[in-house]
Amino acid sequence: MSATATGPLHTFHIPVMGTGFTIDTPLKVARFGIASVVSLVDDVLIEQVRRRLCEDHGEPYEPIPDDADDARARRITTYLDLLDDLVQRQVERVRSAVFETGSEIQRYFELLPPSTVRELYERMQATEDPAERVRLQDELRQFVQPGPIDVNIMTKLDRDRDRRGRPLGERGSDALSALRGFMDSKARGSVVLSAGMNRRLFSYMGDFVDHFHDGAGDLRKRIVLKVSDYRSALVQGKLLAKLGLHISEFRVESGLNCGGHAFGGKGQLLGPILDEFRRERETLAATLGKVRRQALSALGRDDQAAQAPLPTRLTVQGGLGEAHEDRLLREHYRVDGTGWGSAFLFAPDVVNIDAESLARLEAAGEADIDLSGASPLGVPFWSLRDSASERTRIERLAAGKPGSRCPKGYLVSNTEFTDQPICTASRAYQRRKLEQIATSDLEAVPQRRAQEEVAARACICHDLAGGFTGPAGIDPSATTAVCCGPNAAYFTRRASLDALVDHIYGRARLPLAPDRPHMLLKELSLHLDGLRRDLVRHTEQPSEKLARTIVECAENLRRGIGHYRELVPAIEASHRTAFAERLGDLQDELVRLLPAATLARMSG
Repeated sequence: MSATATGPLHTFHIPVMGTGFTIDTPLKVARFGIASVVSLVDDVLIEQVRRRLCEDHGEPYEPIPDDADDARARRITTYLDLLDDLVQRQVERVRSAVFETGSEIQRYFELLPPSTVRELYERMQATEDPAERVRLQDELRQFVQPGPIDVNIMTKLDRDRDRRGRPLGERGSDALSALRGFMDSKARGSVVLSAGMNRRLFSYMGDFVDHFHDGAGDLRKRIVLKVSDYRSALVQGKLLAKLGLHISEFRVESGLNCGGHAFGGKGQLLGPILDEFRRERETLAATLGKVRRQALSALGRDDQAAQAPLPTRLTVQGGLGEAHEDRLLREHYRVDGTGWGSAFLFAPDVVNIDAESLARLEAAGEADIDLSGASPLGVPFWSLRDSASERTRIERLAAGKPGSRCPKGYLVSNTEFTDQPICTASRAYQRRKLEQIATSDLEAVPQRRAQEEVAARACICHDLAGGFTGPAGIDPSATTAVCCGPNAAYFTRRASLDALVDHIYGRARLPLAPDRPHMLLKELSLHLDGLRRDLVRHTEQPSEKLARTIVECAENLRRGIGHYRELVPAIEASHRTAFAERLGDLQDELVRLLPAATLARMSG
C-alpha cells in the first residue's frame, strides 16, 4: 500500500477566509495532512507576510517593490515557494520524530479519521512485539505527507489598470498575474476558482504545462471550481474541458449559509443541489471527459496517460457545525469531503485573528452577524456587526467623514464621478454620491435607504487583512473586518486545531449554542428572510421582474421543502424529530408569506 494511493487522508478542508485569516494557515496545518486555502487577492499583504516569515524563520528576504516588473506574480510565486520550503521542513521533522506521547508524528495519526491508515496506526499502538512495532512505525512514516497548499482566485477581481489608472499590460491583470504566480511556484496544490466565469482567465490556464498530466499520469497543479449548482459545474467545466483541462474537484458552496459574500440563488437549496449532483455525477464526468479527450487529441496529446479517465472529487461547504451533518453530506449525498470555515475562526492556532476580534466573535449571537452591504462589489456580505472595521466606519460617518482611504485599490470599478475607476467604499466616491442623493428629488424613505446603502460599504481590501497585520505589528492601527458566516453565532468559545478536528470527526463535541438549527434548515430560513425582504421591496416598488424572481424563489423553496421531507429518515435519530418539526414550521412560514392566492396573482 502506497502513501499516494489513498488520496487525501482527511475528509475536510479549511476554505479561504478573507485575505488575512488563512494567509499562512498551511504553516499551521499542512504538516498534519490537512488542506487549507490561501487568498491571492492581496499581493501587498502577501509581501508583508513573506517578510515577517523570513524574519521569524531566519530566511533571507529580498523585497519585491510595487513598481518591479511583474511584481504581483513574482510576489505570489516567491511567497508560495517560501511556504512550500517551510512546510516540507516541517513534514520531514514530523516523519523523523519518535512515536511517543506528545510527539508530532503521534499527533499526525491521532488527528486522522477512521481509515486504513488510522487502523494501521492503532495496530502499531496495540502490538507488544518490539520488532513488529518498529516495522509498523516505518510503514506509517511513508504516509506522512503534507496537506496541499491550495490558493484562491476570485475570478471577477481582474483589474486591467492599477489604482493610479496605469495599464497593467498584457496578461498583467489581477486574476491572470495571480494564476501565473501560482503556476510558477513549486507549491503543489490546487487553484480554487470562485465567483463565476472569467473566459480570459480560463483561456490562460491552458498555457501552463503543469495543468496537464505528465507521462507518468501525475498532475502538479490541480483545478478546483467553486460552483453554486449542477448547471454551473457543467457550463464552466465544459469551457475548461475544451482546453484539454481536467477539473479535479467541484466545490459546492451554500449560497447563503457561508462567510463573506453571499449569493442567494433564487431559493435554490443545498440539499436538492447535492441530490442532483448525486444523480448526475457519472453523466457529468462522462460529458466533460469526452470534451477533454477531444481537445487533447486536437492538441496532439494522445498518449495513454493524458487520455485516461480521471477522478473528480465533489466537496461541499457552508454552514457545517456538527459531525452528524458532515456524515449526512458524505454518506447520503455521497460527497467526498467537506469544508469547515467559520468554525476555524475560533481556532487562533489555525487562523490569524486578533484577540479583540476573537473575543467579540465568541460573544456574538445571531443578531450580531449581519448580511451587510459592506462589500464594494455590491454583493451582500456576511460580517460581524461590531468588528473594528464596522465600528470605525460608523464613527467616520457620525463625524461627517464617510468612506475610507483606498490604500490598495483591488476593488476599484466605479467611474460615475471620475475618469479613472475608484472604489465605492472610498471617501472620494461616498462624499460625491451622498451629496448627489441629498440633492435628488427622491422621497424621504427611498432617499434615506439610498444613503445608507452607499455609506454601508467598507474598505474590506484593507480590513480583511487586519487579523494578521495588527497582531504582527505591520499595521498596529488595523481595523479588522470579520467575514464570519451566520453559523459562527452558535460557536461559543475558542478551540484548538485538535479539538476542532475531534469535533468534526465526532470523537468529541465542542460546546455549541443549544438552539443551533440544522445547517440545511438554517439555509432554508435565510432564504425565507430574503423572500420576505423581496416582498417588502415589491410592495414599495412593484415590478414584473421582481415578481418573477419572487415566484421562482417560492417554487424552488417549495420543492426544496419536499426534498427535505423525504430526507427526514436519513437524519440522525437523535436529531430527526427536531429536524422534522422545524421543517414544518418553515413550511408554514412560507405559506404565510406567500398564500396561494398571492402566488397565483404574482404568477399571472
